[in-house]
Amino acid sequence: MQKIWNTTNNQIPKDWAIKTLPEFSRIEMGQSPSSNTYNFDGRGLPFFQGKAEFGEFYPKVNKYCSEPKKIAEEGAVLLSVRAPVGPTNLAKEKSCIGRGLAALHPLDGMDSKFLLFLLRSIEPELSSQGAGSTFKAITKGFVENMAFAIPDIREQEYIITKIEELFSELDSGIASLKIAQEQLKVYRQALLKHAFEGKLTEQWRKDNADKLETPEQLLARIQTERETRYQQQLNDWKQAVKDWEEKGKEGKKPSKPAVLKKPTTLKHLDLTVPTNWAVQELVDIASECVLGKMLDKQKNIGTERPYLGNINVRWGRFDLDDLKTMRIEDSEVERYSLIAGDLVICEGGEPGRCAIWSNNTNQVFIQKALHRVRLTASYSSKFAFYYLVYAVPLERVVKLFTGTTIKHLTGAGLKKVQLPVCSISEQQEIVNLLEEKLSIIEQNEKEIEDALIKAELLRQSILKKAFSGMLTNFDSNMEIPNEHK
Repeated sequence: MQKIWNTTNNQIPKDWAIKTLPEFSRIEMGQSPSSNTYNFDGRGLPFFQGKAEFGEFYPKVNKYCSEPKKIAEEGAVLLSVRAPVGPTNLAKEKSCIGRGLAALHPLDGMDSKFLLFLLRSIEPELSSQGAGSTFKAITKGFVENMAFAIPDIREQEYIITKIEELFSELDSGIASLKIAQEQLKVYRQALLKHAFEGKLTEQWRKDNADKLETPEQLLARIQTERETRYQQQLNDWKQAVKDWEEKGKEGKKPSKPAVLKKPTTLKHLDLTVPTNWAVQELVDIASECVLGKMLDKQKNIGTERPYLGNINVRWGRFDLDDLKTMRIEDSEVERYSLIAGDLVICEGGEPGRCAIWSNNTNQVFIQKALHRVRLTASYSSKFAFYYLVYAVPLERVVKLFTGTTIKHLTGAGLKKVQLPVCSISEQQEIVNLLEEKLSIIEQNEKEIEDALIKAELLRQSILKKAFSGMLTNFDSNMEIPNEHK
């Protein structure tokens, strides 16, 4: 039995006729013209190759073709027939189409929108029909054999009217949801800005004025903690060298910790903070800033151990599915492993994207695409994380990126990122306030996202019902609005 695409179990609505696609549309399969006929200065016809150029209804013109091979006339429905299969648009003007598209020209007075909505009603099912291992695609024969239940012209016009009426209400609701989405983004950034300008805890500082340290005291305490950590690293290194020598100097000699430098006196501040706060570069706040190990299968030796790459670090979380491994020597374990509280920051991809490692159960390492920042006891990793969430998109951090097309945040650039410094108790207060308020924002964002998903499901349900004859009963004596006559 022939499949009727817009019905359930081939149940045909009363008075609807079964027709294959060529019976109510002229099909033109696309063909890619020679690449030397492409241009961007308007010579020839607009040239469309596939879904990437599609908009809500009409494709965006990115290039032209001076010698088109296959043409879609104005009003044709453009159907993506390869990678992905199923999406549709309307040709706003006469256009050239490549092999990723088919142009369906409605026949017998059929409205282009009816054909567009008809194909959109089956898009989820059509998308699964592509064949091919690399690029899923459907053939001309497949398209020509597609059969549909089609009402007469007057009912087609009525269906378009009802769909557009319902979609208008739906789109109005979606627009309101998207406005709310943007407002939450603005509020989130404003909240973070207030937090790191000291406005969020202004009253807290007044209430705790007698307990606050001066900026000089804050920085001095952090420097003392860094010096203590450095001395511990030196002692650990000396013991590691001794163990290495006793084992016959097998493997690489343990690396000596870099000399701890005095804090830099900043001549220019990238941010404005309250008088009892300070600003300091990351290198002078952290006890360690380490770039991960180079991935080199030919040169690396040691034991295979799991590592994180750029792709594993998302904003505020880690994707630990299917971790890869690399060879790491015992002498490198301390340098490249993570402990709870470490801030892991992307060097490339989306430079500055970061998350806090909280797992001490399984030992994991970092590859060269990532930085590991280990902060002192007087500087909260959560405080640093939220500051980077706020500051990474801003010029104060972007100016430290290298590269033109592909951006990187090198170790040198990362160390120069300026951070606000306040007492650890105020840092914790800010983190608590942010997490409380941001959780509400995230909850609202999730509710909006769920509502948008439901709206798209409702849109598909409307189309399904419209083209299976279940949207509403049609009376042939009904008056059809002028625009669809």
